[in-house]
Amino acid sequence: MNRRIEPKLPRQNLTGGMALVSLLVLAAMALFGPSGLLSWSENRRLLDQRQQEVKALVGERNELRNRVALLDPHNTDTDLAGELLRKDLNVIHPDEMVMLLD
Repeated sequence: MNRRIEPKLPRQNLTGGMALVSLLVLAAMALFGPSGLLSWSENRRLLDQRQQEVKALVGERNELRNRVALLDPHNTDTDLAGELLRKDLNVIHPDEMVMLLD
């Protein structure tokens, strides 16, 4: 009944230590990494911010589409054409009066 305890080899200690270090690195990345648990709230905030930006840009794009449709060469909106002439080329009729509003 004499049990003999064999000492661990240095190679076994090294293997176990490397496994422990790799598990700790994986756990740290799962918590603190760029897609870890702690960065989810930041990613959610950025997603909400970008969605607001997309909504604003979609509205601006729709306004520009409408403006382009009004400038169709075959069916130009006369009010818009007159507005653009006055604004871009400073073209006015002699009997028109310009009022500047602040």
